[in-house]
Amino acid sequence: SMIKKNSLVLLLFLLSFNLSFAKDINIQENIDLSFKCKLVKKIIKNSEYNYQTFSANELDDKDLNEFKIEATKPEKLFVEGLSLFLSKSDQLIVKVVNKDVVLFKAIDEEKSYSESAIINRKSGELIHEITRNIKSENSEKDIVFYSCTEKEKKV
Repeated sequence: SMIKKNSLVLLLFLLSFNLSFAKDINIQENIDLSFKCKLVKKIIKNSEYNYQTFSANELDDKDLNEFKIEATKPEKLFVEGLSLFLSKSDQLIVKVVNKDVVLFKAIDEEKSYSESAIINRKSGELIHEITRNIKSENSEKDIVFYSCTEKEKKV
């Protein structure tokens, strides 16, 4: 299906994107968006699971009621409501905003923990990836998929 294909493309993009830790900032649009996102599924890789998929009803994770993205050209990007880690804008080392996607990545100072996310602005598909113990052989990953709808602005 189309959604599966898009997920795969986004996922491959996210995974290849993880290999480049370069400071990468490309903000082409000023945006101020607010989303309500429904949890779809989560893929877990750790000592117990090897990229096993869990559906929303198998998880304790919550929907995102208030996911906000604010971008200002040339390089300001604020993200709120996805995780506390990503809300610290000084940690966002990668910021990409264009008419199709918003993509961002943050990594801690020890370079052992990272979070990245990409949202397709047309489909509302959001993928949030958390990687722990990056440097070790048994690094752990959570890849969480959401389906988002843009909230109407209150005028």
